[in-house]
Amino acid sequence: MLPYFLLLLGLAILLYGGKILVDGASAMAVKLGMSAGLIGMTVVAFGTSAPELLVSVNAALKGNADISIGNVIGSNIANIALVLGISGLFYPILIKSSHIRFDYVATLLVTILFYGLGYNGLISLWEGILLFGLFIAFNIYLFKNPEVELVDPSEVEEEIEQVKKYSWFIAIALFVGGVAGLYFGSELLVTNAVIISREFGVSERIIGVTIIAIGTSLPELITSIIAALAKKTDMALGNILGSNIMNILSIIGITALIKPIGVSQAFIDSDFIWMLAITVLLFLLMRWKMKIYRVEGALLLLSYVAYLFFLL
Repeated sequence: MLPYFLLLLGLAILLYGGKILVDGASAMAVKLGMSAGLIGMTVVAFGTSAPELLVSVNAALKGNADISIGNVIGSNIANIALVLGISGLFYPILIKSSHIRFDYVATLLVTILFYGLGYNGLISLWEGILLFGLFIAFNIYLFKNPEVELVDPSEVEEEIEQVKKYSWFIAIALFVGGVAGLYFGSELLVTNAVIISREFGVSERIIGVTIIAIGTSLPELITSIIAALAKKTDMALGNILGSNIMNILSIIGITALIKPIGVSQAFIDSDFIWMLAITVLLFLLMRWKMKIYRVEGALLLLSYVAYLFFLL
């Protein structure tokens, strides 16, 4: 029972560490005079991907490459099929033309690139440099084109109001505490996920694309459900697509910069194809009625159930 408890404890520490890291970094950014929009595009957007980043880096350094890759692929599949699917069941998600012209096209191209780079069984240092370079270029583009919103401005403003009162000492303490939480949380999560996978004879790939990926996607899922219940789904699709882009460019890019990531054949033959197929399915549903409502949400959710069925 201990490994299960430690895995859940690691996940809780990881998610809370990510939250206080964003709070501390946002407080420092406010004191440095950064605007709400810029904080949203940089601090908040990158901070919400921090748990996945630490898990992937930690797993790669421990030689558990399947967890590194599985974490990102599983999170991207869950973001579209699970998070958008469940959100659509609660309240319609309206599709803006910019979602199709920019957000979706960028997501599809980055997903295809990810598959292409991993097809030979290794994401090398140079490929990590390419992905991280694209991550920087993507953020520069967002900075120069503020009309492309991938983070809800109202949420950022609420975040800023909460952290404005923090002193420099508290801001730095939260930031350092968040980094420590991310490190120790990822350590507990990865170590005990490997122990559990060996105990049951389940591959690290399956643990990565299911338990770890769903766990690290919980903030997006909870936020999206709350937004749907409050009938505030304008930014839901942009947030999810932006998260998928950041997951590939920053998490895989930074992890490969630290240590090249091996890609097992099972990912190439199955998980990458599912990730691409669900991404294409999203486009078809987006173009159908220019909204994701109960029928579309149910279809996305069914695609996730189908993925788990064939996976397990």
